[in-house]
Amino acid sequence: QAQLTESGGGLVQPGGSLTISCVASGYPFSEYNISWNRRTPTRGRERVATITSRDGITNYAEAVKGRFTISRDNAENTAYLQMNDLKPEDTAVYYCEAVSRGVRGQGTQVTVSS
Repeated sequence: QAQLTESGGGLVQPGGSLTISCVASGYPFSEYNISWNRRTPTRGRERVATITSRDGITNYAEAVKGRFTISRDNAENTAYLQMNDLKPEDTAVYYCEAVSRGVRGQGTQVTVSS
């Protein structure tokens, strides 16, 4: 059964940094693009970043460009999202998705607050 599991969320002060992880199992991780997304009750779902399966080409939403970095380790079936200079508006549940596979994780809460 294909599965994605996120970890690493938490509480961080504005201007701080956090790296969250996404571990895949049950499907060929290296064959699918991965996206990091976030959702809030007020803004709904937003795609934050995407990385291609083998070339590692990345794409970012304007709101996070220059602050967030997506990466992946195909040997470890893991994707990462490094988040720097965090702002209160980055507060959300962050979840990863295997694009075109139809697999999403449950998410990890990131709260940016002083």
